[in-house]
Amino acid sequence: MQLRMSTRALDGVIVVDCSGRIVFGEESATLRDTIKKILTQSPRLVLNLAEVNYIDSGGLGTLVALYTTARNAGGALKLARLTQRVGDLLQLTKLVSIFEVFESEQSAAQSFK
Repeated sequence: MQLRMSTRALDGVIVVDCSGRIVFGEESATLRDTIKKILTQSPRLVLNLAEVNYIDSGGLGTLVALYTTARNAGGALKLARLTQRVGDLLQLTKLVSIFEVFESEQSAAQSFK
């Protein structure tokens, strides 16, 4: 399944709703390009991963790179609504200690205040 994304504003924060797989290749490149474009408008981003069913090592690398890009732009990239599978993957790879993870997009957006 291809990665699909839509964006919306929530309390002055851009929420990117992702659906599908975040894997090495076209999906990671599309995600990277989309997020970098959004960062020029707003450095405060939330990735809603509720509909993401799979992330491979290339997808994890992309998430880490985007986290760094957001930090370098003076902002932050936060994750919301992880599936059990994605949450377990972040625990296993110890990346859960890097990303701020929230139960909902609302709580992630409010954490910027």
